[in-house]
Amino acid sequence: MVMTRPRDRQWLDARVTDAPLSHGDSHGNTPAAWTTVIIIIIAFTAGTLGIILGNWIIFWASVGLVAVGAVVGKVMQSMGLGKLPKS
Repeated sequence: MVMTRPRDRQWLDARVTDAPLSHGDSHGNTPAAWTTVIIIIIAFTAGTLGIILGNWIIFWASVGLVAVGAVVGKVMQSMGLGKLPKS
């Protein structure tokens, strides 16, 4: 049986509940962020399969796809579909 000290629990509860809530902070939950992450996940999956299968063409194509994902994310952000940087 694991015993926790009450003061540790109180510190944790205070830390969670005292955090200021910011309604404008999206934590990357934007169409641009999601699209970028999905493209890069597909690229990493394809690159992994390329290495496992010994197919270097698939591997290098997936490396290029990672760069494409980053560019797509920046373009979508500039179109207003992502979080704007703080100025």
